[in-house]
Amino acid sequence: MTQFYSFHGTVTKISDFMVTPNDQSGCNKLFTVTNNSGAIVNFVVSPTTYVVDHTTIVVGDRITGYYDGNAPVPLIYPPQYQALVIVKDHPHQNVKVDFFNSRLISSDGQLQLNLSPFTQLLLTNSQAFIGNPANRNLIVIYGATTRSIPAQTTPMKIIVLC
Repeated sequence: MTQFYSFHGTVTKISDFMVTPNDQSGCNKLFTVTNNSGAIVNFVVSPTTYVVDHTTIVVGDRITGYYDGNAPVPLIYPPQYQALVIVKDHPHQNVKVDFFNSRLISSDGQLQLNLSPFTQLLLTNSQAFIGNPANRNLIVIYGATTRSIPAQTTPMKIIVLC
Protein backbone atom coordinates (compact mmCIF):
# COMPACT_ATOMS: atom_id res chain seq x y z
CA MET A 1 0.00 0.00 0.00
CA THR A 2 1.25 3.46 -0.85
CA GLN A 3 2.10 5.59 2.18
CA PHE A 4 1.64 9.18 1.00
CA TYR A 5 4.10 11.74 2.38
CA SER A 6 4.19 15.37 1.29
CA PHE A 7 6.47 18.36 1.08
CA HIS A 8 5.15 21.91 0.66
CA GLY A 9 7.14 24.87 -0.57
CA THR A 10 8.09 27.19 -3.42
CA VAL A 11 9.47 25.92 -6.72
CA THR A 12 12.92 27.49 -7.04
CA LYS A 13 14.18 25.63 -10.11
CA ILE A 14 12.84 23.43 -12.90
CA SER A 15 15.24 21.45 -15.06
CA ASP A 16 15.25 18.44 -17.37
CA PHE A 17 15.96 15.16 -15.63
CA MET A 18 17.79 12.44 -17.52
CA VAL A 19 16.69 8.93 -16.53
CA THR A 20 19.59 7.35 -18.43
CA PRO A 21 22.94 8.91 -19.43
CA ASN A 22 21.82 9.37 -23.05
CA ASP A 23 18.22 10.40 -22.31
CA GLN A 24 17.36 13.37 -24.52
CA SER A 25 13.59 12.90 -24.38
CA GLY A 26 12.85 15.89 -22.14
CA CYS A 27 9.92 13.91 -20.71
CA ASN A 28 11.10 14.05 -17.09
CA LYS A 29 11.59 17.20 -15.04
CA LEU A 30 13.29 17.92 -11.73
CA PHE A 31 11.48 20.43 -9.50
CA THR A 32 13.58 21.93 -6.72
CA VAL A 33 11.27 23.00 -3.89
CA THR A 34 12.21 25.02 -0.80
CA ASN A 35 9.95 25.36 2.24
CA ASN A 36 9.65 28.28 4.69
CA SER A 37 12.30 26.73 6.96
CA GLY A 38 14.84 26.55 4.13
CA ALA A 39 14.62 22.77 3.68
CA ILE A 40 15.07 21.66 0.06
CA VAL A 41 13.60 18.67 -1.79
CA ASN A 42 13.93 17.63 -5.43
CA PHE A 43 10.90 16.04 -7.06
CA VAL A 44 11.26 13.93 -10.18
CA VAL A 45 8.17 14.75 -12.24
CA SER A 46 7.49 12.14 -14.91
CA PRO A 47 4.67 11.69 -17.42
CA THR A 48 2.93 9.47 -14.82
CA THR A 49 2.94 12.22 -12.16
CA TYR A 50 -0.61 13.50 -11.69
CA VAL A 51 -0.78 17.30 -11.59
CA VAL A 52 -4.09 18.38 -10.06
CA ASP A 53 -6.19 20.42 -12.51
CA HIS A 54 -3.45 19.79 -15.12
CA THR A 55 -1.96 23.21 -14.32
CA THR A 56 1.45 24.27 -15.57
CA ILE A 57 3.97 24.71 -12.77
CA VAL A 58 6.54 27.50 -13.05
CA VAL A 59 9.34 28.79 -10.84
CA GLY A 60 7.83 30.77 -7.96
CA ASP A 61 4.69 28.65 -7.62
CA ARG A 62 3.79 27.28 -4.19
CA ILE A 63 3.17 23.56 -4.49
CA THR A 64 2.76 20.39 -2.47
CA GLY A 65 4.42 17.28 -3.82
CA TYR A 66 3.22 13.85 -2.70
CA TYR A 67 5.45 10.80 -2.85
CA ASP A 68 5.47 7.20 -1.62
CA GLY A 69 7.17 7.15 1.78
CA ASN A 70 7.81 3.41 1.37
CA ALA A 71 9.62 3.74 -1.96
CA PRO A 72 13.43 3.52 -2.02
CA VAL A 73 15.24 6.83 -2.47
CA PRO A 74 18.89 7.63 -3.18
CA LEU A 75 20.88 8.78 -0.13
CA ILE A 76 21.76 12.22 -1.46
CA TYR A 77 21.24 15.81 -0.43
CA PRO A 78 18.88 17.36 -1.14
CA PRO A 79 16.54 14.37 -0.95
CA GLN A 80 15.05 13.33 -4.28
CA TYR A 81 11.61 11.77 -4.52
CA GLN A 82 9.52 10.45 -7.39
CA ALA A 83 6.46 12.73 -7.35
CA LEU A 84 3.17 10.84 -7.52
CA VAL A 85 0.93 13.91 -7.25
CA ILE A 86 1.69 17.64 -7.53
CA VAL A 87 -0.78 20.25 -6.27
CA LYS A 88 -0.42 23.97 -6.97
CA ASP A 89 -1.71 26.16 -4.13
CA HIS A 90 -5.09 27.80 -4.73
CA PRO A 91 -6.92 29.99 -2.21
CA HIS A 92 -10.09 28.49 -0.72
CA GLN A 93 -9.15 25.00 -1.92
CA ASN A 94 -7.75 22.20 0.19
CA VAL A 95 -6.33 18.96 -1.15
CA LYS A 96 -5.69 15.68 0.62
CA VAL A 97 -4.02 12.68 -0.99
CA ASP A 98 -4.48 9.55 1.07
CA PHE A 99 -6.08 6.13 1.40
CA PHE A 100 -9.73 6.37 2.48
CA ASN A 101 -11.30 3.35 4.18
CA SER A 102 -14.80 1.85 3.89
CA ARG A 103 -16.21 4.75 5.95
CA LEU A 104 -14.34 7.27 3.76
CA ILE A 105 -11.99 8.24 6.60
CA SER A 106 -8.39 9.01 5.69
CA SER A 107 -5.64 6.67 6.90
CA ASP A 108 -4.43 9.29 9.39
CA GLY A 109 -7.97 9.65 10.80
CA GLN A 110 -8.03 13.40 10.15
CA LEU A 111 -10.66 13.71 7.39
CA GLN A 112 -14.01 12.05 6.67
CA LEU A 113 -15.77 12.49 3.36
CA ASN A 114 -19.50 13.04 2.97
CA LEU A 115 -20.41 12.54 -0.68
CA SER A 116 -23.16 14.54 -2.35
CA PRO A 117 -24.74 14.36 -5.80
CA PHE A 118 -22.61 17.39 -6.68
CA THR A 119 -19.27 15.72 -5.82
CA GLN A 120 -17.40 14.99 -9.05
CA LEU A 121 -15.87 11.50 -9.10
CA LEU A 122 -13.16 11.23 -11.73
CA LEU A 123 -10.30 9.03 -12.86
CA THR A 124 -6.86 10.54 -13.51
CA ASN A 125 -7.71 10.67 -17.22
CA SER A 126 -10.69 12.97 -16.38
CA GLN A 127 -13.27 10.28 -17.17
CA ALA A 128 -16.17 9.73 -14.77
CA PHE A 129 -15.70 7.16 -12.02
CA ILE A 130 -18.97 5.39 -11.27
CA GLY A 131 -17.83 2.91 -8.62
CA ASN A 132 -17.51 3.27 -4.87
CA PRO A 133 -14.51 5.44 -3.89
CA ALA A 134 -14.14 3.67 -0.52
CA ASN A 135 -11.02 1.60 0.22
CA ARG A 136 -8.96 3.45 -2.38
CA ASN A 137 -6.20 6.00 -2.75
CA LEU A 138 -7.90 9.32 -3.50
CA ILE A 139 -7.06 12.91 -4.31
CA VAL A 140 -9.75 14.92 -2.53
CA ILE A 141 -10.37 18.57 -3.38
CA TYR A 142 -12.53 20.31 -0.81
CA GLY A 143 -13.35 23.61 0.85
CA ALA A 144 -14.63 24.05 4.38
CA THR A 145 -14.58 21.34 7.05
CA THR A 146 -16.21 20.83 10.41
CA ARG A 147 -14.12 21.27 13.56
CA SER A 148 -14.81 17.71 14.66
CA ILE A 149 -12.32 14.86 14.84
CA PRO A 150 -12.17 13.64 12.21
CA ALA A 151 -12.98 16.81 10.33
CA GLN A 152 -15.83 16.24 7.90
CA THR A 153 -16.25 17.75 4.46
CA THR A 154 -18.32 17.41 1.34
CA PRO A 155 -15.68 17.41 -1.40
CA MET A 156 -16.03 19.30 -4.65
CA LYS A 157 -13.99 16.73 -6.56
CA ILE A 158 -12.46 13.31 -5.94
CA ILE A 159 -9.86 11.83 -8.26
CA VAL A 160 -9.50 8.07 -7.88
CA LEU A 161 -5.93 6.79 -8.15
CA CYS A 162 -6.47 3.35 -9.69
